[in-house]
Amino acid sequence: MISYYDKLVQNIEKKDILINEPMSKHTSFKVGGNADYFIFVRNISDLKYVLKVSKEYNIETFIIGNGTNILVKDKGFRGAIIKLLMDKITFDDNKIIAEAGASLILLSNKVSKSGFTGFEGLSGIPGSVGGAVRMNAGAFGNEIKDVLIETRYLDENLEEHTINNKEHNFEYRKSIFSTNKYIILESSFKLEKGDIDQIENKIKENYTKRTTSQPLDKPSAGSTFKRGEDFITAKLIDDAGLKGYRIGGAEISTKHAGFIINNNNATADDIIKLIKYTKDVIKEKFGKVIQTEIIIIGE
Repeated sequence: MISYYDKLVQNIEKKDILINEPMSKHTSFKVGGNADYFIFVRNISDLKYVLKVSKEYNIETFIIGNGTNILVKDKGFRGAIIKLLMDKITFDDNKIIAEAGASLILLSNKVSKSGFTGFEGLSGIPGSVGGAVRMNAGAFGNEIKDVLIETRYLDENLEEHTINNKEHNFEYRKSIFSTNKYIILESSFKLEKGDIDQIENKIKENYTKRTTSQPLDKPSAGSTFKRGEDFITAKLIDDAGLKGYRIGGAEISTKHAGFIINNNNATADDIIKLIKYTKDVIKEKFGKVIQTEIIIIGE
């Protein structure tokens, strides 16, 4: 039987298959061990091929977009990380269609600069469209669910399906894609005309809020913890006196207590230990259970 790699290169260009690739190069945290394989996928046909071959060889796979919401453990990932380079964005009458690998910032900017409203709060979120739909990303009162029409995806048998907004089962930072192995291919979003000056002013206002309140100058995965049902997690962390608390190179940001940052050559283990410590302190001091917003993979 030919090797997994040799089978892949029958259809995938060699330059798109990296072996023993450091995940610190592909995540916004800038930490993480090596993935056995790191594969760039440029279209649906190639994605299906890689998934089919991986299943045939019993190789675990994990799909990423911009790597802005994941933490890869220090020993790396045994299997194949698949990075979606499918990033087309097209206008179609009263909607805009974006492939899963497209930048949410780019999508939001295209919509807003064309005079359409609804994306102002999403304009600074650094993830991919697929990742944003998966977790119902949002900020400043906007969430993906507010503008999404439908999503096309692959199921575990590599068959394509399309679901409407309601069928996503959207909740706070959660959707149907959070709890299964479906792979988002593209999503379409509604376009509503707005006042372009008001749209631009709102984006500028949100940008100012973001830059003044969040530690954007340090590697992180955005907000580390989810908001509680009846409490604001960052406030509890602040009230517990944990701002600036460090384990190794990982630190609870002094600018925003909801962010854990890579302040000084942190390891993934530093970050994981700091997450656990924070959870333990909040449980002990306030009796509240806080949950992480980021996805932790690897070993």
